[in-house]
Amino acid sequence: MFNLTENTDKNLNKIINGNCKDVLANFDGNSVDLVVTSPPYDDLRDYTNNESWNFKLFQEIAKQLFRVMKVGGVVVWVVGDKVTNGNKSLTSYRQALYFQEIGFNIFDVIIYEKTGSGPPHKNRYFNIYEYMFVLSKGLPKTINLLKDKVNKWANCQTYGNVTRREKDGSLTDKGRKTVNDYGVRTNIWKYTNGKGFSTKDEIAYQHPAIFPEKLVRDHILSWSNEGDVVLDPFGGSGTVAKVAIQLKRKWISIEISKEYCELAEKRIKPVLCNTALL
Repeated sequence: MFNLTENTDKNLNKIINGNCKDVLANFDGNSVDLVVTSPPYDDLRDYTNNESWNFKLFQEIAKQLFRVMKVGGVVVWVVGDKVTNGNKSLTSYRQALYFQEIGFNIFDVIIYEKTGSGPPHKNRYFNIYEYMFVLSKGLPKTINLLKDKVNKWANCQTYGNVTRREKDGSLTDKGRKTVNDYGVRTNIWKYTNGKGFSTKDEIAYQHPAIFPEKLVRDHILSWSNEGDVVLDPFGGSGTVAKVAIQLKRKWISIEISKEYCELAEKRIKPVLCNTALL
């Protein structure tokens, strides 16, 4: 499962052990529908084989991602910043601006609000968020907006008639409407993270930084359809691969650490078995 072969199709539904910069160079252009990933955050954590992570390496990976994405494909880049001597690095901003510079649209910036982030700092407000930059190669070809925000006035009629402005400037009266139970969510997404909440898979916590399965699920549902190719170039414990399998997407997971590749393989094995029985 860990071996890399030429072109994208031959690597579908595989965990690949290697530096994503080098691995992506073997992929076909315009071959990936969606990327959901979380790169190293400055030097906030020590990852295996992560000694060389820097902005230059990021730039090389960003250019490869732009090349392999299909037109209309989306990259979800989940990232945070370190603070040194009271000064935020803003590396996340620099990365977002570089993505834009090489051709990606910054289609949205979604705030990932965390409910389990440890104790507050003694002289700063308690940080509970990270950025989820939604980058698109052109306009996204797939947008399935999640409608799970409870409407306060559900099942009530609008106060007045709803009108629509036509091309010639005239207004068309659409009458009064009944408010739906749920509306499209905002771009602040709240998740309970931490052990026992991000996933029920105990093995996953052998990795130092996993993000919630529900976060991954929500992005895969939002920006892809069944059968699409979902890539995670920083595969870690295999969260994206696991959720992609459950949602009937094709998937590729790249991870530089062989240890984490083996961890991810063990984690997704029962999911693959369950899928095969359906």
